[in-house]
Amino acid sequence: MRYLLLLLTTFLYAQQTITAGLGSYIQTQPYKNVDTKIVPSPVVFYSYNNLYVRWTRVGAYIAGNKTDTTSWGISITAQPRTYGYSSSDIKGMQNRKNSIESGLAFSYLQNKTSFEILLLTDSFDTQKRWVLNSNLNYEFKIKNFTFYPALLLSYQSPSFTNYYYGVKQDEATPTREYYNPDGGLQIGVQTYITYPISDKLSTFFNIRADMLSSQAKSSPLVDNNYIYSGLVSLIYKFEF
Repeated sequence: MRYLLLLLTTFLYAQQTITAGLGSYIQTQPYKNVDTKIVPSPVVFYSYNNLYVRWTRVGAYIAGNKTDTTSWGISITAQPRTYGYSSSDIKGMQNRKNSIESGLAFSYLQNKTSFEILLLTDSFDTQKRWVLNSNLNYEFKIKNFTFYPALLLSYQSPSFTNYYYGVKQDEATPTREYYNPDGGLQIGVQTYITYPISDKLSTFFNIRADMLSSQAKSSPLVDNNYIYSGLVSLIYKFEF
């Protein structure tokens, strides 16, 4: 948490350009009888020296190099995890909470293609649920629209999969058997889309679909093999 406070302090006092806005984030739930999440979401894009903010993810580079055509970097980073449900959503089950993940990220950019791999653990969990995420992105334009399509791979550790999709012994019922899954690979696709309204004001969209791992699909809690999510926002470029 201390490095997050340092990032926030530097962010507030740095004299740079900040692109920020607020939008509506929507995420379907794979669980039986659990409603789709619709929540307000800040949208911030910012970079200053070694610090960055990308939507709701923050980070600080600890190593890297940049040339005219390529760049790479290693950073410490943190982002929210918007999975889970409350005990009132699924009767007899304990809360599975949203959380903050933090860890290390390696990123590589060449021209309009970028690759990133992140090793993240739950910041508040003593069992150290962890995931290994990777994404391959490409940028292209059609008229005034800019697209950033990406292929996403996420290996979710046994502790992660068990937390969000498992059923403990004391949660099992005659119609909901005990389930202790192994780790598994989740595959997703997404794109960001931007469209300028003026020099400083733009629309910002995110569209994403994730296919659950085979271990998650087999959970007695699950009745949908996909998670669909998206964001609609206006963003404004502030110059200080």
